[in-house]
Amino acid sequence: MRYRPLGGTGMEVSVYCLGAMMFGAIGNADHDDSIRIIHTALDAGVNFIDTADMYSAGESETIVGKALKGRRDEVVLATKVHFPMGEGRNRGGNSRRWIMMEVEESLRRLGTDWIDLYQIHRPDLTTDIEETLSALTDLQRQGKIRAFGSSTFRPEDIVDAHHVSERRGLGRFRTEQPPYSILARWIESSTLPLAQKYGMGVMTWSPLAFGFLTGRYRKGQPVDLTAGRAGLAPSRFDPALPDNQVKLDAVERLVEVADQAGLTLPELAMAFPLAHPAVTSVILGPRTLDQLTGLLKGVSVTLDDATLDRIDEIVPPGTNLVKEHGPWTPPTLADAGTRRRPVGDRSAA
Repeated sequence: MRYRPLGGTGMEVSVYCLGAMMFGAIGNADHDDSIRIIHTALDAGVNFIDTADMYSAGESETIVGKALKGRRDEVVLATKVHFPMGEGRNRGGNSRRWIMMEVEESLRRLGTDWIDLYQIHRPDLTTDIEETLSALTDLQRQGKIRAFGSSTFRPEDIVDAHHVSERRGLGRFRTEQPPYSILARWIESSTLPLAQKYGMGVMTWSPLAFGFLTGRYRKGQPVDLTAGRAGLAPSRFDPALPDNQVKLDAVERLVEVADQAGLTLPELAMAFPLAHPAVTSVILGPRTLDQLTGLLKGVSVTLDDATLDRIDEIVPPGTNLVKEHGPWTPPTLADAGTRRRPVGDRSAA
């Protein structure tokens, strides 16, 4: 297993990061089996684990905490905060109030005294970024977290956060965690160059693009829209929809590229993000032990320039074929009312 510096934190992490989203009720509810998966990853040289408080309503963190008993010092442990946890007001977002409360819950569930990387899971336009950064800086000074970062932030939000940190003498985001795959390459335009400029570590998620790069979904083959991932979000997988037809067309051509390189499609997909010089680590999100061992088989795969050139021909750099893996959409775009003056105030006279 290869290791790389995690931005400017001084920590070194494996180029494969074990994502724990599928451990718990939404994926693998068997705690013992999930722990076996975590231990197998550690034994294979993975020293980087990423989870979040909202994964299965805290159950993922609990499972990771159980698995790390006696092995905590081996691991660079990352978790995230932002999404609502339970009912009631002020139980989510990026406010100082919520961050200070929820970090204690994450520490308790993880069974640890410190978190190596604490990430803000999504932007929050209702909270001043200075409020968020000052809370994270205080936690860092208290020793409860070692470093902090962002996840799926727009480039402009990353720039704003770094400017505020510099002006106010606060700690800064040391990492960014964006989606990145052969089918979702929008971060190549701005996010990855920004990460290089600011010396940020980058840990990318969904290298298999919702499963389209596993080979499970192929053109001309029926898709059961009532089961698995397709059952949860049928519109993402319905082959009759034009956006999905474009993805399936790309997959057929990528299968040919993988065959010519002597690889499986998942091996091609997993190796692709690691070829970018800004990427530190790629997050694996297995639900079963077989899935993990299958992904680990590609640990030594290296894509040559000819293979990367062919990928560029099929999905050009900066292109995004997976809408859900595009930039975070702020409420100002989703809510038409934020873009429209009252009817009586829209004319020039």
